[in-house]
Amino acid sequence: MSASSDPYRSSQKLGAGARQTEARALMETARALADAQDNMEDISAYRAALRLNWRLWTIFQSDVSATENPLPEDIKKNILNLSVFIDKHTVDALAAPEGRKLKVLIDINRNIASGLMANPPDSGDTPPVPPQPPIGGVSGGGDVVA
Repeated sequence: MSASSDPYRSSQKLGAGARQTEARALMETARALADAQDNMEDISAYRAALRLNWRLWTIFQSDVSATENPLPEDIKKNILNLSVFIDKHTVDALAAPEGRKLKVLIDINRNIASGLMANPPDSGDTPPVPPQPPIGGVSGGGDVVA
């Protein structure tokens, strides 16, 4: 796939943050899984949605396993543990197709996407630093006092 046809890379070039890109990918995959759940007669769409989700989580596994990944170790471990669950659940869902098996994957993707969209790193848990007064202070009239 060329960089120009890869939506992930294209959105990165346009300035979309990685968190927003990951959230969108999770939501799109959840939508594909939900569509497959609603139309179980189309087994090809069911399998395609599961494979898409599996590929997405494989990308996450690869990313958090990279030594240059800046996430804290406990978060990396949690993502990897969740990825192992998704791997096992996906294999089971592919081996014995049932619509109900997609719900847990849909819920995981939607919940993580929601967290990624709601808690950007720049506005996270740390309170903003209050502005510092100019050196020398400010007099009551707004003039800088030296």
